[in-house]
Amino acid sequence: MTPATPPPSVPPPTAPPSPEIPEPASIPAGDQPDRRLGRRAFLGRVGLVGAGGAAGAVTGGLVERATGPHGPSALDRERTRAVAAVRPGGPHQPGIVERPPAQLVFTAYDLTAAAATQARAELRALLTAWTQATSVLMAGRQPAGTGQRTLGLAPAGLTVTVGIGASALRRAGLGSRIPPQLAPIPAFPHDQLDPARGDGDLAVQICAEDPMAAISAARHLDTLARGHASPRWVQHGFRRTAAAADDPFGTARNLMGQLDGTNNPTAGTAVFDLAVWADSLSPSWLAGGSYLVARRIRMDLDRWDLFALDAQEKIIGRAKVTGAPLSGGIEHTDPDFLARHADGTPMIPVNSHVRLSHPQFNNGVRMLRRGYSYHDGLDADGQPDAGLFFLAYQADPRTAFTAVQRKLDRLDALSAVIRHTGSALFAVPPAAPTGGYVGQQLLES
Repeated sequence: MTPATPPPSVPPPTAPPSPEIPEPASIPAGDQPDRRLGRRAFLGRVGLVGAGGAAGAVTGGLVERATGPHGPSALDRERTRAVAAVRPGGPHQPGIVERPPAQLVFTAYDLTAAAATQARAELRALLTAWTQATSVLMAGRQPAGTGQRTLGLAPAGLTVTVGIGASALRRAGLGSRIPPQLAPIPAFPHDQLDPARGDGDLAVQICAEDPMAAISAARHLDTLARGHASPRWVQHGFRRTAAAADDPFGTARNLMGQLDGTNNPTAGTAVFDLAVWADSLSPSWLAGGSYLVARRIRMDLDRWDLFALDAQEKIIGRAKVTGAPLSGGIEHTDPDFLARHADGTPMIPVNSHVRLSHPQFNNGVRMLRRGYSYHDGLDADGQPDAGLFFLAYQADPRTAFTAVQRKLDRLDALSAVIRHTGSALFAVPPAAPTGGYVGQQLLES
């Protein structure tokens, strides 16, 4: 799409020259708002509690801080919950429905065995070891051989979530069991993917409120992987902490200062279940599981900062401070994509990120976005290598992420200041059976 000169209301900055905002394209015929879907059906925030994610009591002598005659406030209870232990249970792996904690360590691995029989045995051994270690780590206990690095820390809301790539199934001689939903994500015209930052046989998503808890857990699981698999790539990420947030219940912001995740489905609802959990078209070994798309999205933050606030809001389609749609209201008000200014122009530009990604224009499909910001220092040109590590759980990546991204890559005004540099796709099995291990339904059925 050919960029155009910024709107007259956006004064051109001094050097370096202002980036150009792509001119809104005409609305494709199939992208008119679908009133039959009902705008209310598309809204909601991620809930605090879901299957497999009830927060337990805090260990290590953490005491709730009383704030009045009636005990801790809701704000204090939420901050306490953020460092409590997440107790596994239910059909789903932890680390999906829970409110994302502040720190992320995401590691992709490749199996080391060459022969299919050996690869399958190594996969079983590794998944068993990881599952056993996860129960210890999430409880805030010190696994043997870890050097007791997290002594004195609460469990910090630690969760461990394991994914399996299609390549792992092929290596293990299980190619016939690859679900169609694991079809490779196609290349998009504006991708700038680095092979060293994508794909992988296995993925481990570790989240915790404290960086020491997350990094120590990642190191322990990496030690257990030796002899079975080798790390392929690692991505660290961060969000605002519960302690620093004015409102821990609110939507977090990314490095552009934008609220990120406003239109997520609400855990425990039928809409959430339909959007996130693998459906009946998936193989039985994924019942209760999901599919995870990981994309490393680099942001040109210096260029973004050159845009005036009004221009930034038009690119996103929301007010920056409140997150309200430009059609009016508050953050969770339904966007009115038919609302127009007095001169007839849409209040929410047709090439805004919000409009192009909204379920109304994507057959109602939704994803659970659980992304983290990242800052990996400076690149070879001295520019900040920073952006969003996009993580999205969904029932079918073909009809969700791939379909939406195909449109965004072609039309989204935000594409002028971002580029996708890494990509991976994994099947996320359900929780381990009682006394078993994650992926057992795949390897022993």
